[in-house]
Amino acid sequence: QVQLVESGGGLVQPGGSLRLSCAASGSIFGLNAMGWYRQAPGKERELVAAITGGDSTNYADSVKGRFTISRDNAKNTVYLQMNKLKPEDTAVYYCNANVRYSIASVIRANDYWGQGTQVTVSS
Repeated sequence: QVQLVESGGGLVQPGGSLRLSCAASGSIFGLNAMGWYRQAPGKERELVAAITGGDSTNYADSVKGRFTISRDNAKNTVYLQMNKLKPEDTAVYYCNANVRYSIASVIRANDYWGQGTQVTVSS
């Protein structure tokens, strides 16, 4: 069984910074692409940033130049450094990972989600 646990959310003033972490645990053979999504009240969940197994990254236009996604494969962890935060960044942030696991010596992959962490940007 695989679990993704996020941490690092909280309340921050506009212009401030936060760093989110998402650690994967369980019967993990390896991690493929990982990403961060967010969902604000009354809105659909949207992709914020993603990173492939080869460390290629892509970002939503609204966060380019302010957010940075990175990963530590040794720790099965993905990070989201968020700088110059704006009130419109307020949302629940979710971690997503495509996880490789082994069953009966066969390598499979599946998507998993974290439980979400609240980020509130307000003065």
